[in-house]
Amino acid sequence: MNYVQPIKDTQKLEIIKKILKADSLRNYCFFVLGINCGIRISELLKLTIKDVSDKNGKIKDKITITNNKGKTKEFPLGVQGKKALKEYIKKTEMSDESPLFPSKKGNKPITRVQAYRIINNAALHAGITEEIGTHTLRKTFGYHAYKNGTDIKFLQKLFNHSSVEITLQYIGVSQGEYDPFYMVFDI
Repeated sequence: MNYVQPIKDTQKLEIIKKILKADSLRNYCFFVLGINCGIRISELLKLTIKDVSDKNGKIKDKITITNNKGKTKEFPLGVQGKKALKEYIKKTEMSDESPLFPSKKGNKPITRVQAYRIINNAALHAGITEEIGTHTLRKTFGYHAYKNGTDIKFLQKLFNHSSVEITLQYIGVSQGEYDPFYMVFDI
């Protein structure tokens, strides 16, 4: 198994979004939710229409997911996630029980392998040369949350890591990225 990286370059993220949106609203919505929610790929692929919208088709403010151990967690949807979902669901005709990201081969969600192909293909077209995979979505969320001021301890808890060092490594933050802090801090 290869170690995958987050997508750190926001311009590359925008290019990927454009590539995916031009190809498929399903794939675009999948990517946008993945990089904005920070949930595991298995949780993302299990989502159904009723998980994200009410009976009137209104996008929910929060999504509740149940993991493999039966524990539930709730997370809010941000502006970008809601916008992508609204556009996607408006243009599809699926029942409440339908997978949010259905396979073209029946009424099942896309597989992890297909999700990998979607992400990897778009990343290659965007000029990304680092190792990319389905876990890249979650890592990208963590990296950008950290860079935008989210406390690393919060991310540690969110990702269920045993230490801050593991979380920093996980989201691809190298020693060189936090060295400048020490250079400007001088009592």
